[in-house]
Amino acid sequence: MGYKKHTFRLWLSRYERGVLLVPLVSWAAPANVSEGGMLIPSLTYCSRRWSWWPSHVVADMGYLGGDAKRLCREKWHVTVLTHVRANMKMVPPLESETQAVCHQGQTLEWLGYDWRLNEHEFGPAAPASLCAICWEQSQCERRFAYSPSDHESLLGLLPLCTRAAQRILKQMRPWIEPTQSYEKNQLGLSQLFLNSLRLTWSMCLLADAVSIMRARALLERPPSDFPLTALLPQQLAWDWA
Repeated sequence: MGYKKHTFRLWLSRYERGVLLVPLVSWAAPANVSEGGMLIPSLTYCSRRWSWWPSHVVADMGYLGGDAKRLCREKWHVTVLTHVRANMKMVPPLESETQAVCHQGQTLEWLGYDWRLNEHEFGPAAPASLCAICWEQSQCERRFAYSPSDHESLLGLLPLCTRAAQRILKQMRPWIEPTQSYEKNQLGLSQLFLNSLRLTWSMCLLADAVSIMRARALLERPPSDFPLTALLPQQLAWDWA
């Protein structure tokens, strides 16, 4: 039985040269333990240790489970964003990951979330060409409400079809693998098979320490825009006094 490192990472937005993720919480667990089970313990640790937790979590398909997302939403008001499977059944008003429509086919846009009623509000997206010829227009209020519990992955606290959710998934989700690749390849964790939990935990702490020191170095001394700056000729200063 081998062990696997699971890391909950924080995006440092103050680093403007690129996406910089640093380890926030790490777990060492048997390799056959589902990674989706690490989400709730990570948020619980953040709450107990710092009385703080991130409001948005971006994860891969291993965290698709609706029960964990529901608990994150109800207990911490955390949005957990993941892609959905290609064969997953859609629920109204979503027709796909990126589009919401009413039952007559008019494209909808997200208008916001009502915390009092615990509902998402959608309305026709301009120019709403189908509304003018819809046979239900006289009875339609052009407002559609849906509960986050209708589908935790498609709706949740931030519907998957919104531009905000799609931007987060497109900008942040692709950085999960490169960040893990840094630990696996450059730090050499992929070449190790550890069957001791104590040794695995020590290696996890060392890997996190290296990642944190690397992030601190990038924040304090960002790399030069030109990779050959150190090799460029420089004007000598002569002190003739």
